[in-house]
Amino acid sequence: MRNPRPVTRLSRSASAVGLLVASLGAQAQQATPPADTNKAQLDAVVVTGIRQSLETSLNLKRNARGLVDGIVAEDIGKFPDANLAESMQRISGVSIDRSNGEGSKVTVRGVGPDFNLVLLNGRQMPASSIGSTFASNSRSFDFANLASEGVAALEVYKTSRAESPTGGIGATINIKTARPLDNKQRLASVGVKLVSDDSNKRLPDSLSGSQLTPEVSGIYSDVSADGRFGIALVGSIQKRNGGYNQAAVDAGWRTFKGDEQNWGTIPLPGQPGADKITNRPKPTDLYVVPQELRYSLNAFERTRTNGQLVLQFRPVQDVTATVDHTYSENKIHSKRSELSAWFNFGPSSSSWTNGPIAAPLTYTETYPANGPADVAMAGSIFGTKNKNQSTGVNLAWKASQALSLEFDAHHSTATSGADSPFGSNSTLGVSMYNRASASADFSQKFPVLSIGLAGDPAASPSLLQVTGSSFRNSYMRNQIDQAQFKGKYVLSESSGLDFGVGMTKVKNRTAFANVQQDDWGGHNKPSDYPDTLWQAAQLQSYFGHSLGSNGSNLFNNFYLWDFNAVRAAAIKADGSDKWFVPSYNFTDDRRTQEKSSSAFIQYGKDWEWGVPMNATIGLRYERTEVNSQALVPKVTGINWVSANEFALVKGAADFTALSGKYNYVLPSIDWEAELSDKVKIRASYGETIGRPDWGAIQGGITLSDFRVNGGSGSQGNPSLKPLLSKNFDFSAEYYYAKSSYASLSLFRKNISNFIGTSSSQATPAGLTSPIGGALYNEAVSKNCPTKDAACIRNYILNTYNGSKGVVRTGFDGNGNPLGTIAGQVGDPQASFTITAPTNQRSDSIKGMEFNIQHAFGKSGFGLAANYTWVRSGLKYDNLNLKEQNALLGLSNSSNLVGFYEDDKYSARVAYNWRGEFLSSTSADVFGSAGPAYTEAYGQWDLSLGYKFNKKLSFNFEALNLNDGTQRVHGRAKEETLYFTQTGRRYMLAARYAF
Repeated sequence: MRNPRPVTRLSRSASAVGLLVASLGAQAQQATPPADTNKAQLDAVVVTGIRQSLETSLNLKRNARGLVDGIVAEDIGKFPDANLAESMQRISGVSIDRSNGEGSKVTVRGVGPDFNLVLLNGRQMPASSIGSTFASNSRSFDFANLASEGVAALEVYKTSRAESPTGGIGATINIKTARPLDNKQRLASVGVKLVSDDSNKRLPDSLSGSQLTPEVSGIYSDVSADGRFGIALVGSIQKRNGGYNQAAVDAGWRTFKGDEQNWGTIPLPGQPGADKITNRPKPTDLYVVPQELRYSLNAFERTRTNGQLVLQFRPVQDVTATVDHTYSENKIHSKRSELSAWFNFGPSSSSWTNGPIAAPLTYTETYPANGPADVAMAGSIFGTKNKNQSTGVNLAWKASQALSLEFDAHHSTATSGADSPFGSNSTLGVSMYNRASASADFSQKFPVLSIGLAGDPAASPSLLQVTGSSFRNSYMRNQIDQAQFKGKYVLSESSGLDFGVGMTKVKNRTAFANVQQDDWGGHNKPSDYPDTLWQAAQLQSYFGHSLGSNGSNLFNNFYLWDFNAVRAAAIKADGSDKWFVPSYNFTDDRRTQEKSSSAFIQYGKDWEWGVPMNATIGLRYERTEVNSQALVPKVTGINWVSANEFALVKGAADFTALSGKYNYVLPSIDWEAELSDKVKIRASYGETIGRPDWGAIQGGITLSDFRVNGGSGSQGNPSLKPLLSKNFDFSAEYYYAKSSYASLSLFRKNISNFIGTSSSQATPAGLTSPIGGALYNEAVSKNCPTKDAACIRNYILNTYNGSKGVVRTGFDGNGNPLGTIAGQVGDPQASFTITAPTNQRSDSIKGMEFNIQHAFGKSGFGLAANYTWVRSGLKYDNLNLKEQNALLGLSNSSNLVGFYEDDKYSARVAYNWRGEFLSSTSADVFGSAGPAYTEAYGQWDLSLGYKFNKKLSFNFEALNLNDGTQRVHGRAKEETLYFTQTGRRYMLAARYAF
């Protein structure tokens, strides 16, 4: 037989990884219990560099049970890419999401980040993050929080195994770090790096930071003279300044049928204004109308601190005790400056693409001289800190030649919260009320906003004033306490048994508070703000890379300002800071706990039927109980605060509690046959589950917003079942030369319990809307057009100030009244669409992965390439306006890597491409729910290395060499949602080994 018995075979796999980690100064602890160590293999000569990294990855794939791909470090403290996620995207079937120009979360084989399980040395890792406003509620691990210097290897297990924790439908990803007793010598190195980000150059001086930022890292590993004690210490501090500039319809698009008449629709044939429509959508078409168009300049400073301490003690040869602590902290401080125009859906002219989904090529609104609209600007400060800590203990005992036992336990937390005195996200809205017209051109990829001004065409700073403001405070904490007991028993020369039990308790908390004043029509007076606060700037200079041929139409003049200074002026004008400080009294507070118990047994057998074969058969039992409590605010009223803005008046909050439970028996089988010394085929079947995200299983109803045509809200469902995937895999692998192979993998995932949303209409007791009420109808009877919100508000505020829920707070620069109009008893009941997650349809994902890796003999040249093709029936139907199940993140992808390496020099050029994919099914925040598609994106990266001597080496990296831009669209290509421009990034590094 070519293959030895299972336990020895598993040992070979461990040895391949051990060879890798020895080159890093330590062997990584495995995700599965370590098998018997094959000392003869571990004593092999250690080589380093790009080729050795690829060779070790090849051995990992070849020797593993099931389908496993990996990325390994090239040398001590040197992972192949600047970011773990960016390294993982080189693996076939793996695609990444980017944040601030860096890889952050991964999609594997079309399965999104929430359903890929991330382990650290075999332990389930917690995850937390804060989005642009709220805590993410996601289970997905953000690889941007973890520096790559202390990581030895990443393993991606694409087929299920009974011994693996549950939660990874797409893959289980294991991050391996240092273990000092597996190396017999002292290892130490220090690295320094300078980073330059071109995106920083595309920002105003008032926003951008230092162009050059430092990174420092160090690794130390040592063992005592008798080999009984070991210590490993890894640390890094990294700082980066960068940014991105973005054009967006951030508030979303409203979607209508061609014959519909509603708030926001264009005139029907024969109605006033119909003659100003070119190529009007047909009655059977859908068409989309933008709610606004905005530009933002975004600067960030990211400071990432990582550290790990490992202590090991081996009192006797067969017992090893390990205690480790891992710490990571990622602080992100951001500043944003915005210019936008919100459309009021008044008199307009427009031109349209052809249906069945028509999008505007141009959309223009004009405003009456006595009621010009606002030119809106905003300044924002974001300050968040993500902190991860994990403390664990591991006891491994080889009780006999046949029996090995292991106990592992850890306490790990991930916490995200505010790192600014202004909360996690604070915004000051600033406007000047002299917009006579606004036009958006969506005919090219970059949308262009044109604004016509009434009165002073130079946009004088004397017109500027603070309008609305929001000081948000978000918090998320995820805690995992896990204990695992595992064993391995050798039954015979050709068979072995693995077994184990485990208990996991996961606690998740998300909380939110918001201090928001909604005087978007004007707060205080322009005279309250000295002209010296505002610095004139030209927008076009920051979008020159993106504008294209239609840049001459861009409204170019806007203002920058210091957030602290304008905030101080607003406080002075108010005489109070009531509206301009965050609250730490969380009005939304959701707490969910999952308790899981598990047991598994797994049998492995080698035999020969003409050719060597082996199989591993396993069963895993998993039981989970879910308990959720939610503190949500009660809404007591609705105020109409500006032409198209409403505010929900919130009262006291109260807790509600819900619960659920489920259990599963999950079988798995891996089979392989070695047809020759070079050819191997594999087949696998396994069942896995993927748990819903935290937002889906949290209790309580939250009313989130209200508009003219109704409001929206959401509710969680702790009784949701997890997704259940039945996975089929087949692969053929051809290892035709040293460091070279080709493989083809076919896979299919039959997934049930897909989570969708069901909606119902609710009319919370006592809530009424002023739209269509007595005062509204009276204004219409006094010759205000039905859809002319400005006219109707002016009439009500001037006629009923101080009575019937009407409060006039002042006048804007054009004499229009400002204030609030509250819904009254007798007004129409406010209707809200409440969405809740439910288990719905079943469908499948199928795909193919092709890999080739080739080393050109001893020339030093080599290449690696892969392509992944994926398909699913869970597609979004753009012509359907109802809630839909659709698979997010499904896309084809490919990689091409070429390299050269000799004793002194190394070079690597890499191209990564990801096809278009559905990134959201609810992109229209304030309008009808609709899809968001992230368009295809490709990126070139370059790395050059020079070894001065055995101790000192230098490295240069250039990322995003092609200066790619990212674009997201809705139902139609012209329906721009986001167009984002970042920049190239350069790094110069030196590393010295002691």
